[in-house]
Amino acid sequence: MLNKLVAEAIGTFILVFLGTCAIVFMGPDIGKLGIALAFGLGVIAAAYGIGAVSGAHLNPAVSLGMVAAGRMPLGDLPGYVVAQVAGAIAAIVGIMLLGGTPAGGLGQTTIGVAGPTAALIFECVATFLFVTVILGATAQSGGGALAGLVIGLTLVLIHLAGINISGAAVNPARALAPALFVGGVALQQIWLYIAAPLVGGLLAGMLHRSGLISAAA
Repeated sequence: MLNKLVAEAIGTFILVFLGTCAIVFMGPDIGKLGIALAFGLGVIAAAYGIGAVSGAHLNPAVSLGMVAAGRMPLGDLPGYVVAQVAGAIAAIVGIMLLGGTPAGGLGQTTIGVAGPTAALIFECVATFLFVTVILGATAQSGGGALAGLVIGLTLVLIHLAGINISGAAVNPARALAPALFVGGVALQQIWLYIAAPLVGGLLAGMLHRSGLISAAA
């Protein structure tokens, strides 16, 4: 279990550190497409780097979906979540050591012009779709060696669709870490970025477990 938790912390660090570096230091140069690719490629790197150890969930909503789908014991969930949050926080600390500042922004998620209701809906629906893809791609009859690539490209698509709506966090750990340092509005809105993805992940897991869309796990 310790190996799994260390792997989850490292994998989440990879995702949040590289994605946030893209936002903080390269955002004006690479634009939203570049940021979307950074997060998607970060997932791919983590999936192939530590996926064989822990499954590379990198996201409390994914871990919850795995539990709901019957693919992970409930008792493993708290450790996974703590490891993911710790990895995300360490990534933000790393960004600050490189020169990022709370005043300048640390890649925190923000509600777009469509408003909080739209952000809530998008975070829930996008996480549902993301976890559904993950559960299908990682099933025994799923994507096999290509699963990590499929999952990463799905995250790219989610970012392209939702950056202007909610910031496309679809990950409570990724949203919480910068909000803890930035505070203010980011911290006030964090409930949305925790609750909506968790609901989406839970629903995806329950649907998968029902057998309506699942293949052999």
